[in-house]
Amino acid sequence: MKTLYMNNRNYQPIIYSLILIVGIYLGQYYIIPTDKEEGKTDSIIRLIEENYVDGFDVEKHEEEILKSIMKELDPHSIYIPKKEQTYLEEDMQGSFSGVGIEFNIIKDSLVVVAPISGGPSERLGILSGDRIVEVDGKNIASVGLINKDVIEKLRGEKGSEVDIKIYRKGNKNLLDYTIERGDIPTYSVDASFMIDDEIGYIKVNRFSATTNQEFYEGTNKLLSSGMKKLVLDLRGNPGGYLGSAIYICNEFLDEGELIVYTEGKYRKKEEIFSDKEGSLKQINLAVLIDEGSASASEIVSGCIQDLDRGIIIGKRSFGKGLVQEEIKLADGSAVRLTTQRYYMPSGRSIQKPYGNSELEYNLEHYTRDKNKELEVPDSLKYTTKKGRIVFGGGGVTPDSIMFSEITLNYITFNQILSNNWIPEFSLQYQSRVDKSKGYNFLDRDLIYSEFKKYVKTKKSDFDLTMGEKEERDLKNFIKATIAKNIWGKNTYFKILSEEDEYILKAVQVLD
Repeated sequence: MKTLYMNNRNYQPIIYSLILIVGIYLGQYYIIPTDKEEGKTDSIIRLIEENYVDGFDVEKHEEEILKSIMKELDPHSIYIPKKEQTYLEEDMQGSFSGVGIEFNIIKDSLVVVAPISGGPSERLGILSGDRIVEVDGKNIASVGLINKDVIEKLRGEKGSEVDIKIYRKGNKNLLDYTIERGDIPTYSVDASFMIDDEIGYIKVNRFSATTNQEFYEGTNKLLSSGMKKLVLDLRGNPGGYLGSAIYICNEFLDEGELIVYTEGKYRKKEEIFSDKEGSLKQINLAVLIDEGSASASEIVSGCIQDLDRGIIIGKRSFGKGLVQEEIKLADGSAVRLTTQRYYMPSGRSIQKPYGNSELEYNLEHYTRDKNKELEVPDSLKYTTKKGRIVFGGGGVTPDSIMFSEITLNYITFNQILSNNWIPEFSLQYQSRVDKSKGYNFLDRDLIYSEFKKYVKTKKSDFDLTMGEKEERDLKNFIKATIAKNIWGKNTYFKILSEEDEYILKAVQVLD
């Protein structure tokens, strides 16, 4: 089965290589008889398996060998082992089977941030702030727990059971629960709300099998609230299904507009056009992107830019213009192989160069951000539908550039984040909140005053001195985190939007 994917590649460590074999030459050699049907690579593997001094278990090292081979192609062609493939499929299909909690690891303990609405844990009465200390008879507290461990322990086949022990504040004894795993939805639309009477906001975190329906429901809700303008937030969106990106483009266009075309050495050129009158074609549009916006996100933003359908705001996007087809293997593993490049309506490719090291390729955006590069040096120029100049060869360059100083200059903010103090404080503070009053009654200054006292209990000499804007953003982030634990992601993003420079810029432009 083949599936078109537009996602970023996680870089894989290479342990074994069939390309370079370095050793001591003993002055002896013999000719390897090769079968034309077998090929050189298979012959070398057979030679190693049958003659290596210490023996060589091909099956044991097969996955590293395959990863090494795929690495030689391009940064996005990858081999995916069975277990990783299962998780990836679940995330992209819009649901997985598990116990249904949002969690955080605080002081080496698994803490429930919130049970997922309608999930198995909520039905059993598991609460925000509960600490899971044992799973299926095995202690998981103070053992160097990481996110991957939690996922492996709590996910499983639908209908299967997992036994857990919970520490709950105020209870002398641990609480025992047996949870039957069930379907847990994963959403690709994080939030949709009205910024003001006319401007709507929607954030898409990836392009999955459920994105079309989620986007339709989110924008319909906004239209019914009087939306005339929209901020589409694709920051940090690494991509996903090509079809979902096409659907979103379609919503903003007249029928018959070229959205994107794909082409490869062994694939014919395929042009994809909008096939209907978009339900949002009258809506004024601003699209937010950054260096984490890749692939399918770049198709949407690049198409909107090339057709002069809206304004693009933010930082230059990642620069992935390659299309992968997924080939599933008999053991449940898979290969995602680059078979085509995609091109914007203007004819430009936004794929950045990848001839240098893999690390340099993946960290290129740090260099460009530090140097405040607006476009790729020596990049080709193209023209939009209305004749504006746009650039190819290295991501989508926004119409309105944002240079955020947060990563480089927010030293105190970043230290607080790295210490993981905000999640723990938020869980403690939320018990004081009168939930019936709503998030607008959360006082940022009062919360921050309590947070400073909390920090002093953690590290008495910690210096909380910071700039005015850094402090304002920190206050807002703490308030948003508390609100998310109580009222969910939509409220979280709504609070963050109040101080978000990208969103404030979009509102200014749309007005």
